[in-house]
Amino acid sequence: MYHLKLFLLALSFYTRLPVPKDQDYSKLPQACIYLPLVGWVVGGFSGLCFYVAGFLWPQTTAVILALIAGIMLTGAFHEDGFADVCDGFGGGYDKQRILEIMKDSQIGAYGALGLLLLVSLKISLLSSLPVFSVPWVILAGHSISRFQPLLLMRQYNYARSDNSKGSAAVFKPNARDLLFAATTSLLPLLFLPLLCSLAIPFVLVVNWRLGCYFYRRIGGYTGDCLGASQQMAEIVFYLSVSALWTFT
Repeated sequence: MYHLKLFLLALSFYTRLPVPKDQDYSKLPQACIYLPLVGWVVGGFSGLCFYVAGFLWPQTTAVILALIAGIMLTGAFHEDGFADVCDGFGGGYDKQRILEIMKDSQIGAYGALGLLLLVSLKISLLSSLPVFSVPWVILAGHSISRFQPLLLMRQYNYARSDNSKGSAAVFKPNARDLLFAATTSLLPLLFLPLLCSLAIPFVLVVNWRLGCYFYRRIGGYTGDCLGASQQMAEIVFYLSVSALWTFT
C-alpha cells in the first residue's frame, strides 16, 4: 500500500492524470524512484495513440499525434526543463546568470530553437522506423529516459541555494532505489529486438557527459537539468535504435 501511494504521488506530480487528492507531498522525493513506471504510463498512452491513429492517417501524422498525447499527459513537464536549460546555458556566462535565466518563465531563442529541433528529430526518427515497432520504441524510450535523472541525482548535488520550487524534490537515491528503477526502466526492452538493448550504453554515456557539463558550469543540477536529462536520453535512445534497426 505504501508503494502504491508513492506511485500515485509520482503520477500526480509528473503527469496530469487524476489521482486521489489526499497526497502527502512531503514524500515526493522518495516517489521519484517511480519515474520509470510513470514512463510506462506516458509511453504506453502515447504508443496506444499512435496505434489507433495509424488506422486513419499516415505514419508521420500518427507520430505527431502520439507526441501531442504525451505532451498533454505530462503538461510538457520535461520539455519545459529542456527549453530552460537551452536558454540558461546558451545565454548565461556564469553560474548565477545561468540560474537566473533558467528561473525566468519566458522562453528565449535558444529554448525555442532547441524544442523545435528536438521535436523535429523525434518525428523524423519515429517516422522512419517500421510501423509495428513504433509503439514499443515509444514505451521503452519514455521508461528508460526517466531513469537517467535519478543517476544525476545520485552523483551530484542540487545547484541552487535558495528555496526554489525544485529544491523540495532534492533526493539522493540509494543503490536499492537505483536497482529497482533500473529494472523497471529496462523491462520494455523485452518487446523489442535484442539488438536494441545496445542503445543503452549510448544513453548512459550521453547522460554522464551531460552531468559533467552541468557540474562544470553550475556545480550540480536543478529541476530543469533533470528535465533536460530525460529529453536528451529519450532522443539518444531513438537515435540509437533507429541506427541499430538497420542491422536487425
